Amino acid sequence: MRANAYDQGLDRNLANHTALSPLSFLERSARVYPDRLSLIHGDVRFTWSETYARCRRLASALALRGIGVGDTVAAMLPNTPAMFEAHFGVPMTGAVLNTLNTRLDPEAIAFMLDHGEARVLITDPEFSPIIERALALMSHPRPLVIDVEDALYEGGKLLGEIEYEAFLQQGDEAHEWALPSDEWNAIALNYTSGTTGNPKGVVTHHRGAYLNAVSNVVTWEMPRHSVYLWTLPMFHCNGWCFPWTMALQAGVSVCLRKVDPALIFSLIREHRVTHLCGAPIVYGLLINAPQSVREGITHPIAGLIAGAAPPAAIIEGCERIGIDITHVYGLTEVYGPAAVCAKQGNWAQLPIGERAALNARQGVAYPMQQAITVLDPETMQPVPADGETMGEIFFRGNLVMKGYLKNPEATAEAFAGGWFHTGDLAVMHPDGYVKIKDRSKDVIISGGENISSLEVEEVLYRHPAVLVAAVVAKPDEKWGEVPVAYVELRDGASVTEAEIIEHCRAQMARFKVPKQVLFGTLPKTSTGKIQKFVLREQMRSASAID
Repeated sequence: MRANAYDQGLDRNLANHTALSPLSFLERSARVYPDRLSLIHGDVRFTWSETYARCRRLASALALRGIGVGDTVAAMLPNTPAMFEAHFGVPMTGAVLNTLNTRLDPEAIAFMLDHGEARVLITDPEFSPIIERALALMSHPRPLVIDVEDALYEGGKLLGEIEYEAFLQQGDEAHEWALPSDEWNAIALNYTSGTTGNPKGVVTHHRGAYLNAVSNVVTWEMPRHSVYLWTLPMFHCNGWCFPWTMALQAGVSVCLRKVDPALIFSLIREHRVTHLCGAPIVYGLLINAPQSVREGITHPIAGLIAGAAPPAAIIEGCERIGIDITHVYGLTEVYGPAAVCAKQGNWAQLPIGERAALNARQGVAYPMQQAITVLDPETMQPVPADGETMGEIFFRGNLVMKGYLKNPEATAEAFAGGWFHTGDLAVMHPDGYVKIKDRSKDVIISGGENISSLEVEEVLYRHPAVLVAAVVAKPDEKWGEVPVAYVELRDGASVTEAEIIEHCRAQMARFKVPKQVLFGTLPKTSTGKIQKFVLREQMRSASAID
């Protein structure tokens, strides 16, 4: 075999190779744009040099407590400065950031804290009832709890050993930190509900976070110093990597504790917000806000939308109020958005209905993702690009997780055949754009949140009157999709819809509770398996009639 001259004595060294990590974006912006605004939260203003100093203090204070490579730091926080800083300060120590879904119940939070072996928990008093119960349910040792007191929130209970600002003061703003020795090192742990009761821990790495942060800029053609409003929860796939994207662009993050249309439009006016992200429900709230609330905004706004495919009314409504929508698609396992419905120039001339149908597709791979495709899951061969033949969506590339924490079987299954299996059933259109048709995992996406139908069914089966139960998605203008339960009762049993719903409310987060309960004999195969596809068709037909 002939020697490759380009490999002769041309090795990696400190001068020509550095591990990719989004932490480098923060250091650069602090050095190049030290006095530019980085973050706004109520009356609080930070510059990039101040944010860098605070993140280094956080890293230093954590290191003094023995936090380092392989440790987990959990955060149960709304979109506040502390949550933004955790995306840098935690991985600066080599530790992994686990952002917790603030909408989950104590049992789910306790499982995540145990499974991830969190050594530190940074939490907001707003969630103290959930966190207090979760800490009591933990089987592992209690983590160090740090409370974040926020001037924009009153109430709640302090549960921690120290308050966040006091904890920062224990650290050194000149703390020396280093990029990871290997860009494959874990940067974040995010839990996904999947199709089982216990969620799976998705582990992502520095390289993927770096590349997806860059992909966000390229995909959105996002200018430097953009002003980004945090309508998307930072706990959700690390805010689709946008904390790191904003550091890359030296932009301004405008914090938002919760979605409130009046406050959102006020902040857009005051700070001339240029970009925001969210599920269809967020845009629905903005579109339906009173005209008086929306007045006075004359500059263009760019919006990323993901979740259930945006209906035409959402796209048209956003255009009407000055928001230019870009549709993205992804999962927790691919860092949030890893595909985009890239707009073509000739689409703008089409009627709104045709344009909305094109924009509702899941699209093509993100710039830094190698591929998205639709394959026959049995043969792993591409389906015909005819817009009709069903297959499963698969991803491959740098924007795919390392795997599932402590779950080698699920990891191997997810990566079988050299592709990441999404479980979403779709078609490939002749122009190479992917379009979802169904969800093989039976996951319902409601308001941007994943709901496992199996998890809801498990709760339904706990009711003494329930013999058989199945949960499917129902299209919903506000939430995109909502769960609906089909229930077959035991002989002689009697129960009302309200009683079933109340039973579910007592055992799970509110957003997972069925919005409707239908009683009757469920369709089954000869072996007794429930035919969910029949129920889905019934629901679609009923929704179309409505």
